[in-house]
Amino acid sequence: MLAHDPTLSREILLGLWKVHILHHASEGPLVGQWMMEELRSHCYRVSPGTLYPLLKRMERNGWLRSEADPTAGPKGRREYFLTDEGRAVLSRVRGFVQELHSELCEESES
Repeated sequence: MLAHDPTLSREILLGLWKVHILHHASEGPLVGQWMMEELRSHCYRVSPGTLYPLLKRMERNGWLRSEADPTAGPKGRREYFLTDEGRAVLSRVRGFVQELHSELCEESES
């Protein structure tokens, strides 16, 4: 099935996952396990080995910040929050997504 193609995931879907993460972080703090289930509800196959490094990379990029429960140890639950820079990225990406959506829908009506 095309949705489970690793090349498709790596080359195209990874960007969509990032947009989903930014969007949901704009609604409030998120945790990795919840985000994984949310992405799976959209038929994206995301493993912890993909999601958690992605969240860390987004944090290094300055788009997210995280807070861990200090009593839970190193593997404890971590909440991710959208930063001002992440909010600006999301705003810019929304414009690109809306334009692409418009073009894709226009082509499907032809």
